[in-house]
Amino acid sequence: MKRVVVTGMGLVTPLGVGVQTVWDKLAAGLSGVVNIDRFDVSDLPVKIAGLVPEGPRAEGRFEADAYMAPKEQRRVDRFIQYAIAAADEALEAAGWHPEKAKDQERSGTMIASGVGGFPAMIEGAELLAEKGPKRISPFFIPSFLVNLAAGQVSIRHRLKGPIGAPVTACAAGAQAIGDAFKAIRLGEADVVLAGGAEACINRLSLAGFAAARALSTGHNDEPAKASRPFDGERDGFVMGEGAGLMVLETLEHAKARGARILAELIGYGTSADAHHITSPPEDGEGAQRAMAAALAQAEISPGDVDYINAHSTATGQGDLAEVNAVKALFDNAVARVSMSSTKSAVGHLLGAAGAVEAIFTVMAILKQKIPPTLNLETIAPEFAGLDLVPLKAKAKEVHVAMSNAFGFGGVNACLVFRGAPAEG
Repeated sequence: MKRVVVTGMGLVTPLGVGVQTVWDKLAAGLSGVVNIDRFDVSDLPVKIAGLVPEGPRAEGRFEADAYMAPKEQRRVDRFIQYAIAAADEALEAAGWHPEKAKDQERSGTMIASGVGGFPAMIEGAELLAEKGPKRISPFFIPSFLVNLAAGQVSIRHRLKGPIGAPVTACAAGAQAIGDAFKAIRLGEADVVLAGGAEACINRLSLAGFAAARALSTGHNDEPAKASRPFDGERDGFVMGEGAGLMVLETLEHAKARGARILAELIGYGTSADAHHITSPPEDGEGAQRAMAAALAQAEISPGDVDYINAHSTATGQGDLAEVNAVKALFDNAVARVSMSSTKSAVGHLLGAAGAVEAIFTVMAILKQKIPPTLNLETIAPEFAGLDLVPLKAKAKEVHVAMSNAFGFGGVNACLVFRGAPAEG
């Protein structure tokens, strides 16, 4: 089996655009959760979200014109635009722009989404109802299909290898990275651009999640305080948007071309709860199996893990299930591992969450710093005894780190990274 390393990363998040920009704000304890100003929320129970800030690219904001001409922008949904921006950064950071046919054919694209172009679908339905079928654009269908993020990016960068688009709710981004990992290990590709993109914040999605009582509604007047993983007053997740993509390649390929290696991906595990469409079992048994599988593939024990980037969304049952899974798997080793939820700063990016958080996990290794769990003012009694890194980032030696992602339908995914391999 080939060894797989990370050589480039790209981010679009509510904290801004660009890996270093986002990390600096995350480590400083800033929040990207704000009041929604894109559409009317006066009749909705939730009025906040993690929105990608728009403005000049040079200021770390999302500037669509920097990536696509206005005409092209109108032909793709926002999640595809975010994927293109993250892809451009990741490939530039990796220094990978394949020109030879063989290199292009050995370069793959795996970009997931939990929902895809939901806003484009809604707008199309409204246009059809108001003005009839003749007003529907020929670009309507490809504007929202989930696989068109991967499709548009592969066309843009001439990546002709394996292509895919997992659609596994909130585990999708992590599973895309896992799929890329497997493809490289099995020799199907030398390089794969992998991750997730999501941008489905609109009236219907908010109303739907609110109806399911999944969203935080108690902090509409103080958005930055709304996402409260592990806190005794947590009341649901905050929806976010963005994209996270990383360039994975074989260790041999990276060394041969002199690429800077950021980290090594050493394990991936996935499982199904087979329990309930939205709620995990309280003991987190399925999540535990995914983590155990990732550690087994990595050939390490729980005691080797220094940091876990938790899936924790700030829901009552979800947070409890994940902590129970970690306690059961890590047993006595749980006292030495640090675990934080970066959703406290950016919200829950649904299908992009696992990929964005995988990048945060790699950054924790690179910077030897654990990002904080914001708003963790009163640790719920059932979480006592865990190092949940409340409120402020923490300096720590991080050699091995794990990133969890779980989704509706009982999907569990876990990625394990370690520091870049020594030279030689």
